[in-house]
Amino acid sequence: MIVEVFLDPNRDLAAQDPIIITQFNVSKAIKDSILVNFGECGLASSLGSFQVKYVNPITKLCIIRASREEYQKVWSAITMVRSIGNCPVLCNLLDLSGSIKACRNVALKCDELKFEQYKLLVGDCLSADAAQQMQNCLDKIKVLEH
Repeated sequence: MIVEVFLDPNRDLAAQDPIIITQFNVSKAIKDSILVNFGECGLASSLGSFQVKYVNPITKLCIIRASREEYQKVWSAITMVRSIGNCPVLCNLLDLSGSIKACRNVALKCDELKFEQYKLLVGDCLSADAAQQMQNCLDKIKVLEH
């Protein structure tokens, strides 16, 4: 699954993001949602195949892996995530595919387009560090397997 995370729209855009999206905190938020909405058995059955494969902290794009048997439960839990850490968020499923390779190709296109939008938004304030971080994320997604 390719998921887009939207941070609180009422935050000040000039200020730093209230939270940095990482594989750990995205995974924790989804696992917590599975636990709350499907109980301990639901969480236990999902944990065998559930994995956050990729997270881009700049574009807020994630690739999440789940088995064919469990993807609907994980997908439902993702739509019910309302915060990561103490930061209110909304999650939007962009694509659902049967393989990491297909997700990788779609996510790469989305990431590139979202980064172009990000560059337009920040304008001259784009730091070399942010550009390098984005390039590292693009390199990471290109070699993503299984």
